[in-house]
Amino acid sequence: MLFYSSSAALRDGDVVVLDGAEGRHAAVRRLRVGEAASVGDGRGLVASCVVTGSGAGGLSLAVTSRHEVAPADPSVTVIQAIPKGDRGELAVEEMTEVGVDTIVPWSAARCVAVWGSRADRGLERWRAKARESAKQSLRPWIPEVPDPVSTASAAALIAGSSVAVVLAPLASAAPLASVVPPSSGSIAVVIGPEGGITDDELAAFEAAGAVACRLGPSVLRTSTAGAVAAAVLLSRTPRWH
Repeated sequence: MLFYSSSAALRDGDVVVLDGAEGRHAAVRRLRVGEAASVGDGRGLVASCVVTGSGAGGLSLAVTSRHEVAPADPSVTVIQAIPKGDRGELAVEEMTEVGVDTIVPWSAARCVAVWGSRADRGLERWRAKARESAKQSLRPWIPEVPDPVSTASAAALIAGSSVAVVLAPLASAAPLASVVPPSSGSIAVVIGPEGGITDDELAAFEAAGAVACRLGPSVLRTSTAGAVAAAVLLSRTPRWH
């Protein structure tokens, strides 16, 4: 199992103490003295440890070895239109489990949910879900969740990617399965809101280099489309081989 701590705590000593929220979570797992556990910093550093002390407040662990895990290549960024209710957190959870590296909240024109003054709360929930899901998935890198972007900023992200697709249930759209992902570099995927992507948004993304694609004959919810699209693309990269 994997827990998270600070980079300084993992690099500077031979003992790691998990307390606070992380310690309480560790206590719930009922690890015993002598059991093995891993502790990471969420940025690629992972320490193999042995439990030396446990209590209601957390764990003490002795570091036996450390190793660095390089960032995933190719990287996958999903530009996710902000869904309503708790579906955004569901989307983050599923995409983290699949292996998405960056999840970018997008304030699309037809988003039902508008964060506005609540953006900090929304970001906090998305980031907490990414951390929680990365821990469950044993990921040494926690996905990044940056500040919400406009359509223009999303187009700039697309322009900097090796391959970019925007999901659009159009008869003229290419099947996502026909897209050849790079073996190295970056992949960007745009997921529209419940009300769909506007013509202007689609035109901006295509002008930036994105290819309009469809997943299949059915239309997926915005909260699940990102995970499915990422899985389709990742299955054809060295990351899943």
